Amino acid sequence: MEALSPDSLVTIDAKAIRTLNLQALSAWMERPLQELLDAGAVLEFRYDWPREVDDPRELSECPEPRLWALRADAHYPWLPLLLDRTGGSLAQHVAMLVPHDFSPSEGIRFDPQALELWITHRLMLLDQHGADAGIPGHQRGNLSLMAASLGFELDGGFWELLDQAR
Repeated sequence: MEALSPDSLVTIDAKAIRTLNLQALSAWMERPLQELLDAGAVLEFRYDWPREVDDPRELSECPEPRLWALRADAHYPWLPLLLDRTGGSLAQHVAMLVPHDFSPSEGIRFDPQALELWITHRLMLLDQHGADAGIPGHQRGNLSLMAASLGFELDGGFWELLDQAR
């Protein structure tokens, strides 16, 4: 994985959020998919979304940034593989997509069933995407790491079942 470079931090401004404009991602998403995947989980998002000082909501509870994240995720389903796992970008992105609670002491607590459905769907989608791109199984380690960073442990036979289904 490459070190975090200056362009690895992408700021999503309020105008882009209000208009669902994905232009901030264009420098990344114009790169070949294999190059993106080889770079690893290095992308960070910073949402520049104005909130009142007394607004108790977390960013993922604000409908406008959440809608932007949903659109970005729909256009770029491999986006979670690119998001930094240690700095919280992946968890924040998934919180935009998956029901959860937030606790000041425990942080994000995803609804377990919703997280399981999202991760299982995403693993199947991205594994098939890799197979269609001629790299079957190539990203399985990365996919497993993504799931683990969200607290999801894969059953040992998961990949075998997918291989049998092909």
